[in-house]
Amino acid sequence: MTTDQTTYDVLIIGAGISGINTAYRLQQSLPDATYAIVDGRNNWGGTWDLFKFPGIRSDSDLFTFGFSWEPWTARSPIATGESIQTYLRHCISKHGIDKHAIFQHHVIAADWSSETQLWRLETEHNGQKKYLYARHVVLGTGYYDYEDPLAAKIPGLENFKGDVLHPQFWPEGFDYSGKKVVIIGSGATAITIVPAMAEKASKVTMLQRSPSYVLPVPIPKEASFVEKWAPTSIARMIVRFQHIFGLYLVFFIPRWFPNWSRKFINDVNKSELKGSSVSVDPHFIPKYKPWDQRVCYSPDGDFWAAFRSGKADVATGVIKTITGSSILLESGQELDADIIVTATGLRMRIGGGIKISVDGAPIINREKFLWRYMMVQDVPNMYAIVGYTAFSWTLGADATGILMMRLLKYLKKNGYSSATPRCSNPNQKQSPIMSTLNSTYVTAAASSGVLFKTGTEGPWHNRVHYLQDLWRAYFSSITADMEFTKVST
Repeated sequence: MTTDQTTYDVLIIGAGISGINTAYRLQQSLPDATYAIVDGRNNWGGTWDLFKFPGIRSDSDLFTFGFSWEPWTARSPIATGESIQTYLRHCISKHGIDKHAIFQHHVIAADWSSETQLWRLETEHNGQKKYLYARHVVLGTGYYDYEDPLAAKIPGLENFKGDVLHPQFWPEGFDYSGKKVVIIGSGATAITIVPAMAEKASKVTMLQRSPSYVLPVPIPKEASFVEKWAPTSIARMIVRFQHIFGLYLVFFIPRWFPNWSRKFINDVNKSELKGSSVSVDPHFIPKYKPWDQRVCYSPDGDFWAAFRSGKADVATGVIKTITGSSILLESGQELDADIIVTATGLRMRIGGGIKISVDGAPIINREKFLWRYMMVQDVPNMYAIVGYTAFSWTLGADATGILMMRLLKYLKKNGYSSATPRCSNPNQKQSPIMSTLNSTYVTAAASSGVLFKTGTEGPWHNRVHYLQDLWRAYFSSITADMEFTKVST
């Protein structure tokens, strides 16, 4: 066991999008603050360093998924995993964030001491425990479990003689050329993998229990009028605003006009499937309304092109059992397979599974509200970076980062050592965070109790949308339901 005697002003847990953005905001707002970014892995990128499956790409546009302070400059709004990693490396190098990494330190627990007004982080490094200390801790850990994906009950899977792969743990260099592949799932990951694997596999079949909404996203082939004629900085600002406005249209129009939106998406799907053997009904007629679960996107319609090529197919039904070389559905349909890919979802985990305690008393997520969707009720100086599920993640993460900097500057100005959210009405109506979606992974997380909760009053309410959240980040009260402590350390 070793102890780093350095006491940091801020320790950021997580070297992905959320952690990098928070580090930049901290450097700009409080340039004298000492900080480090702690991550159990040995590289930057979080999700984009972990996932290696075929076709890995963003499912949000990079003009809003990228950082506002370092605009995405490529023409395509949808980027490959490799392109995103290159972009992130550029950002951290340009702004000196790469000098603050503490890699291969897996954070196990975090305990706040009211006496010392410090956090003690218990980490594991090369098989040994190591302790780190900080005045503030940021949970930039994303929203899913890196080690344990959402388990799906697939009857007879143990009988299968071929390869069974999960996208979260894709083996490097895996060769599927000429193989028959069945991808179980219909979410964003499956929509991404189908066209990518169809290029080399002899046949790819997407097997879904229920359909998802899928829309093609056109990729510009040349610069827009704004990009050609406006100064670069102004053009980038306009393009970013255009994509934010587009997110509003794509999200709110289906909410306001669900029946019209269903018909519109169905008509687009019919047009895209012309020339293929795949029909819209039943394979692309979801039972739910758009944005009750996430709408999936296909860059330049590559998903549909795979069906038109004859290299991909789709089956909708319930698995009865799996044999050594096939999947048998309850309908009687049999799907031959050499490889099964279980794209059945992520297991949500807010806070990276870290055991949080205050003076030794454990914090139970499901019992605690989030103050302004950022700080955990009754927990001093801890900030959870939670992005959007419907909009680009980074927009929400940045709104949180801006609000956090306001609070840190307020503490410094007034000589406070800690801020602790205290809920004035714990009996208010409540719901788990992210509960606006009824996707399987969200409902599973809500029922398991791993999610914090939001309320309906004051600073405890759920997030609404980006522009309102951004306004609140800059102008909302940072003293409402907040207890401040002034202790000399």
